[in-house]
Amino acid sequence: MIKADLLLTNAEFVTLDGPATALAVLGDRIVALEEVPAREVADLQGATVTPGFHDAHNHMAWFGLTLSEVDCRVTSLDALYAAVEAAPDGEWVIGFGYDQNKCGGHPTRDGLDRVARGRKVWIKHTSGHMCVVNTPVLEALGISDRAVDVSGGLVVTENGRPTGLLQEQAQQLVNPLVLPYPVDTLVDAIDRAGRVYLSEGITSCVEAGIGGGWIGKSPVELEAYHRARDQGKLHVRVELMIAADALHPVTELGLGLDLGVRTGFGDDWLRVGPTKIFSDGSLIGHTAAMCHDFADTPGNHGYLQDSSAALRSKIIAAHRGGWRVATHAIGDAAIDLVLDAYEEAHRLDPRSDVRHRVEHFGVARPDQVERAVALGVIAVPQGRFVNEIGDGMLKALGPERAAWAYRQRSLLDAGMIVPGSSDRPVVNGAPLLGMHDMVEQLTSSGTPFSPAEAVTGLEALRAYTYGSAYACKQEHLKGTLSVGKLADLVVLSDNPVTADRIKDIQVLRTMVGGQFR
Repeated sequence: MIKADLLLTNAEFVTLDGPATALAVLGDRIVALEEVPAREVADLQGATVTPGFHDAHNHMAWFGLTLSEVDCRVTSLDALYAAVEAAPDGEWVIGFGYDQNKCGGHPTRDGLDRVARGRKVWIKHTSGHMCVVNTPVLEALGISDRAVDVSGGLVVTENGRPTGLLQEQAQQLVNPLVLPYPVDTLVDAIDRAGRVYLSEGITSCVEAGIGGGWIGKSPVELEAYHRARDQGKLHVRVELMIAADALHPVTELGLGLDLGVRTGFGDDWLRVGPTKIFSDGSLIGHTAAMCHDFADTPGNHGYLQDSSAALRSKIIAAHRGGWRVATHAIGDAAIDLVLDAYEEAHRLDPRSDVRHRVEHFGVARPDQVERAVALGVIAVPQGRFVNEIGDGMLKALGPERAAWAYRQRSLLDAGMIVPGSSDRPVVNGAPLLGMHDMVEQLTSSGTPFSPAEAVTGLEALRAYTYGSAYACKQEHLKGTLSVGKLADLVVLSDNPVTADRIKDIQVLRTMVGGQFR
């Protein structure tokens, strides 16, 4: 009889697929859920074992880069300026994570100039959908004293003079000064990010946009992931969304990459996922495309990142090219457009069980929830947003529409399999924090966000495991602890299904592919 490599015993096994008294691993697979002969036995001393956590929407390289940048997640502009002033000497000061709702407003070019000591300054908003630069950067771009039109974006001005705030596609003006990042720099960022992920129980993630647009860090960003894997620096399984900006017409295939590379190419460790398309912007940044004005800024209802016709055409062409499509849509006007395009794409080129996605599905009317389910579309909301940026979202939406934001319960009740995700580094991406907020529905100030959208601990855990695997069409390989599936799991100090405070649970060990890492 063949022995297992490892037998895990004396634990509470939350398999999400039936009972288990032990768990045996051979190679990278689960081979039994009961005690069998094994070369090594690990007594887990009463801990809880669940499937490994799977973040269905994060920005891995971007997060890894932030770990060496100035932390601007502060509660006042004075603190932000002080952080810039204290940054180590160099040509650039690059910061991340500011939120005007928390620090009292957007920083300005003039404020940054006062503390920069002549250095170029580039401070990125927590949403990723805007940034602020100072005068030396604007001068390098040739726009320090004039307004400039940018399709799908905005160079914010005051009395005709740029303030330093660049929204949405206007951020790409900075790209020639900072991009592309060297491949080895991205490898190091992937390495740093992956080590954090393992400490949080993450075994798989989706990198939500590489290779183009304002989200990409290099036109050869995929090479960074290949190189990370070759060097032993890819610590978790990664599915890569290819930014639609990197695609181009490919003969009769619609939009694609040369040689016909499309969704599904790769293996269990590194594979090509959907193409990523941006239809609108940010809710707390007030650039999401809404059907009605933001509650706190009358006259502003956001905007699309391209014309309706162009976005629709891009989605349909990507579908024709064999891609799963993951379209960023936060405002309800943007969601309408995306669902229309998905429906037309299926009518023109029917494909079964495609599982196109709407990333965020931020402010969704009840009819949009029902329509998404009917179309087989997967919404990808972020439970952690409720806590970290929930107060800003409530302010932007007002009481009447807040109940539509970042739904969980409504999606489940309508019959959708909902994934768990963070959009890291927009917020802290630790899955246990995300699960906690899906259950508790409280903002950081303690204000109830949308109590009717609360889920149970079991449903939150299922989202961050099976739900995310399903969203990636990988549920046959992972998402539950089942015989034949990949041996990806996490050992926890308590059971998230029954714990009173999920966020207080500790990650004790993380296994990927049968190896504790």
